[in-house]
Amino acid sequence: MGKMVTNTLFGNVYANKKVLITGHTGFKGSWLTAWLLRMGAQVYGISKDVPTQPSLFEVLGLQQRITHYTADVRNAETVQKIIHEVRPNFVFHLAAQPIVLESYKNPADTIATNVMGTTNVLEALRVLNLQCTAIVITSDKCYDNVEWLWGYKETDALGGKDVYSGSKGAAELVCKCYYHSFFSKPTSQVRIATARAGNVIGGGDWAINRIVPDCMRAWSEGRIVEIRSPQATRPWQHVLEPLSGYLLLGQALHANAALNGENFNLGPKTERSYTVQTILQDLSQCWHFANPQSAYKIIGDVAFHEAGLLKLNCDKALLALNWTATLDYKTLIDFTGDWYYQFYNPKQDMFACTMKQIETYEELAKQQQQQWIQNA
Repeated sequence: MGKMVTNTLFGNVYANKKVLITGHTGFKGSWLTAWLLRMGAQVYGISKDVPTQPSLFEVLGLQQRITHYTADVRNAETVQKIIHEVRPNFVFHLAAQPIVLESYKNPADTIATNVMGTTNVLEALRVLNLQCTAIVITSDKCYDNVEWLWGYKETDALGGKDVYSGSKGAAELVCKCYYHSFFSKPTSQVRIATARAGNVIGGGDWAINRIVPDCMRAWSEGRIVEIRSPQATRPWQHVLEPLSGYLLLGQALHANAALNGENFNLGPKTERSYTVQTILQDLSQCWHFANPQSAYKIIGDVAFHEAGLLKLNCDKALLALNWTATLDYKTLIDFTGDWYYQFYNPKQDMFACTMKQIETYEELAKQQQQQWIQNA
């Protein structure tokens, strides 16, 4: 399984605990599964399928390391049956339809998964009333993006003009009404909070219509990447950044009932916004292109089909959780590019590689005296 840590990561709250992850076969879910295994958690997962080929879940051999349920969160009865069977101490709800473009093709499925899937998980927790800490992950796109330049705060309006954004805003409203109607009551043993993050990159993402996976697929096949929106700017962050926030929020909510029903933005420092062109040029160096300009071809400079730059204000996470992002831009690029390069040239023990990156991330966090690794 790789080296297990026995230190005080996240107050050692996950060691030997039952942790249920919905959407554990996805990119974020697989990294979260690996990190929880490293901390000695008993991991259970609900996913309807393995969403990509290749998939990080399969590359890391995670099915053999956890209790894996093939189930759709849209099936309320099945979700309730699994949660009753597992009786988890913690739930991380990540199962979602995560691609904006897909929401235009299949809007009803997107809403069913992102809204009713969330409802079904919360309803199962309500009915069973287990002593459980649940973190619901939505998206930075849950906000009604009115194209302003400053960061959105947790108190800003929810919504969205596209179906994906609307479904994430709706999931937040479902959590809010379940909290006020049920989980805020003295008889409830369930505590919930939501976390909002976006623009996550890192090794092992093979989703379609995402710039980094598209780029890695092309380079692995000796093709040049074609980009249409080179100046599209995003506040990029490595996948381990929001995961550290989710895990810290789980620890804090477990210990402090005052955080029940709260929501948190988790994003990089404000200055971590770079264009697609910059990201590709820097990633290409991990692939040893003699000339970074030869790694991609600009075939237009059309307006980005998603909303413009959307930043998060993460002051609440800093003040309430003492959470901030850890990695600088260079390390973000190195982690991402090196992981893919090792996978393709040649294939190595990617579970060991992934665990090594988590270990390095922990070491960097310790140097920065991050809250979640204090005294580790």
